[in-house]
Amino acid sequence: MSFQDFLLSLIPPVTILILTWIVAYSLRTFLRRLLKRTVPLVATHVSRIVWMFVWLTGIILILQQLGLRIDLLLLLVALFGGALVLANKDILQNLASKYFSDVYVPFKIGDTIKVREYTGKVIEINPMSTILLTEKEELISIPNTNFLREIVVNTTPKAWKEVIVPIIIDSEIDLAEFEREVIKSCNKFKLHLDERFPPILTVKSRGERSIELTLTLIIKEYGKKDMIISEVNSNIVEIIEKMKKKKKSRPRIHFKA
Repeated sequence: MSFQDFLLSLIPPVTILILTWIVAYSLRTFLRRLLKRTVPLVATHVSRIVWMFVWLTGIILILQQLGLRIDLLLLLVALFGGALVLANKDILQNLASKYFSDVYVPFKIGDTIKVREYTGKVIEINPMSTILLTEKEELISIPNTNFLREIVVNTTPKAWKEVIVPIIIDSEIDLAEFEREVIKSCNKFKLHLDERFPPILTVKSRGERSIELTLTLIIKEYGKKDMIISEVNSNIVEIIEKMKKKKKSRPRIHFKA
């Protein structure tokens, strides 16, 4: 094969690579706009899953263009993935339930809840289960999957007033500046918040690439809850996008040796 033929043979894989990047970037941007008023944590995870799926599809197409057999590879991956899911079904269900309960189940650590015949104060919420402490100082471990199937009663007085919004941001974002912008944005609807309890932004976990936060608000009327959450999510997305653009636009300073 001549060098010219070699270059021509690279055109299809390179074209697929470029198209994969365009499709992945376009879908991620579209999903972020579509999910702008949803929980930022959910929007981020959905866009990441779609991004990975598009790239996996592109890589498989590139390998096919290069003439490599991937039939056996796909079969092994499918079998291994199926076996892994079956072997860890209970663990995966509890992990998934923990994720959705963080967003949609109205209780937190410190609240007193009732699930079936069990009542106690929530003292721990881990990836597998939620730990309750009863009045008799007994520990009750409830698998997280139960909170998606069972009726949960939060008996904490005025628990409905507290609104917790989960947030995830890139670790490169200035956390102090982000906190200032978020708290400032909450002033737009401060008439609907309890003035005795200002908004609080706390760090839930910190990783190499991302930081998980929670924004806590105390509302006055339950009927305004959906409106406030929608506004908060929209403001947070705008703040994140603005800070990313600001970071990219900053000139880089090069020091001469």
